[in-house]
Amino acid sequence: MTGSSTTGTTPRGLPFLAPCRKLEPHAPYRWLRKGWNDVRHGWRPTLSYGLTLVAASWLVTALAFRLGSYVLVFAALTGFVFIAPVAAIGLYEVSRQAAAGRKPMMIVTLRGIRRVFGNAMVFSLALLVVFLVWARSVSLISVFMPMDADPTFGEMWPYLLAGTMVGALFSAVTFAVSAFSLPMIEDRETDTITAVVTSVNAVLRNKRAMANWAAVIVTAVLIGFATGFLMFIVMIPLLGYATWHGYLETIDASAWPKAGQESKR
Repeated sequence: MTGSSTTGTTPRGLPFLAPCRKLEPHAPYRWLRKGWNDVRHGWRPTLSYGLTLVAASWLVTALAFRLGSYVLVFAALTGFVFIAPVAAIGLYEVSRQAAAGRKPMMIVTLRGIRRVFGNAMVFSLALLVVFLVWARSVSLISVFMPMDADPTFGEMWPYLLAGTMVGALFSAVTFAVSAFSLPMIEDRETDTITAVVTSVNAVLRNKRAMANWAAVIVTAVLIGFATGFLMFIVMIPLLGYATWHGYLETIDASAWPKAGQESKR
């Protein structure tokens, strides 16, 4: 794997973005193997996180059916946009502890979340904006492509095609922005903008590998839904751990100090 160059520096003398390495198309499967080792070494925090996520999913689904409203589901998804980045950072801390040969502990994980809470919330707000624009775009499709109360499939397929294309566009943007940015925020003393630009650059320079990684994520999510969220107990933490290993393998962030170092100076 070879590194890519960066141009421009920040006022602090650091590069505008961290260089990335060239990945083989099958690299994501290696990340999954390493992530599975973290699942085995940190099974307690893995189960804690997975069970909490599944319980929240069941609760939201039950309330939605009971109230007969999809507004609640929309509100819950909006809330997950805020919560997911912080929760993922906790998973990265588990992988970091496992790599250091230590037994993963929840107290250390919570300290890692607290340390980068500000940057994580900035990132969450950015994702929330994307999510709200996405939702608005879907509603606009209904305005420009109205249908009868009981449409046939022939009448529905243009609407479904347009919705799929819009969803794919926003999904691709969200994926590129978040692929490596959160692990970098957790690992290094950096800001959200630098981490996001680094992530987008790495995704664009490794299209085949990242397409495979996106396919893995979509497959895991579909399996989770097909099993009534039960497989999320393991799959979501596994994806989090694999993301951490993908970041370490892809991004060369050595120009930035390790997280926590600057505060000690």
